[in-house]
Amino acid sequence: MMDVVWQGKAKFTAQLGTNMPRAILIPKIALFAIATATGLLSGCSTSAPQPPVAEQKADLFDMDSDGVINARDECDSTPRGAIIDNVGCSEFVETEARDDLHVLFANNSVKIPPSFEREVQELARFMTTFPHTLVQLKGYASPSGSAELNLALSTMRAQAIKSALVKKGIASTRITIMGFGESEPVAAPSAQQTEILSRRVTASVMNTEMHVIKKWTIYTSSPAKS
Repeated sequence: MMDVVWQGKAKFTAQLGTNMPRAILIPKIALFAIATATGLLSGCSTSAPQPPVAEQKADLFDMDSDGVINARDECDSTPRGAIIDNVGCSEFVETEARDDLHVLFANNSVKIPPSFEREVQELARFMTTFPHTLVQLKGYASPSGSAELNLALSTMRAQAIKSALVKKGIASTRITIMGFGESEPVAAPSAQQTEILSRRVTASVMNTEMHVIKKWTIYTSSPAKS
């Protein structure tokens, strides 16, 4: 009969006589646990299942780089740096610039008086600043004299202003002239004043532009203080 002696927590010593070597025995319950764990591991897969792939339906790209994805962007060509609203559209402000010409001429003359040279210079500067603008020069004459002469005189006065503008660099294709003769005299308190004020060339030119409102950056310059 084998005598079993407890050795620590997991060892048994068997004594079968004086010449029998000692052996370490593993409890049956430990053997059962090892066998059970081995069976479980052999029956399980060691690879994790692949996560599901979501189908992307919305366009999450931002083609105009305005911070609003294409799926919500109602303005697909927003200027870079513009202030935008929630649907990706920028804000604009309208600006207008205008210049009026009024040159008086001497009786029976088509020569531009020196005192009105500045008027012509200002109009040329305006049209240079806004190269897409066009102008119509309207010439007039005083009521005295024949209608045929006054019509020709009014046209030649408008032509004199056009020639001056062309000399200052304005393309002739941007300028049209029209002679009205004595058809639109200026009402004045006296006939003499009517004569003086009616011998004229007038013009009005306007430029309207739409400017996008830019958002503030560290490079934005603050308006100069007066």
